[in-house]
Amino acid sequence: MNFKRQSREQVEVNLTPLIDIVFLLLIFFMVSTTFTKEQHLNIDLPEASAEASEQPPESLDILITAAGEYSVNGQGLVNNQLDTLKRALTTSLNGRETAPVVLTADAKTPHEAVVRAMDAAGQLGLVNLSITTRQPVKSE
Repeated sequence: MNFKRQSREQVEVNLTPLIDIVFLLLIFFMVSTTFTKEQHLNIDLPEASAEASEQPPESLDILITAAGEYSVNGQGLVNNQLDTLKRALTTSLNGRETAPVVLTADAKTPHEAVVRAMDAAGQLGLVNLSITTRQPVKSE
């Protein structure tokens, strides 16, 4: 008896749908992920012998690093220009006309950076300004 051999088709796994799914997942995670840049400013405060006072709850906090970089209410600014600082203060006011300003500058901050922050607050009509200091170290 002469039997004909049946030709078998080669079994093959099609990877195209798998690759499509992987790319869709990759795009989904790229679009839905948010990236945050946290900034921590190291500030060495100047010393003063005056008694500490409490900070008002709705005050604007301006932090200035030793390099003269600004941060308003914990948000770093893109540059050190007066206009940028004024826009950040206006945004932080949230429609209020006035608010107390607490200026925290590093002991090695250039004088120009402190004066620029005071000038920006003054141009916006913010006249209640406090400067943060620390108590001097008592040596025995």
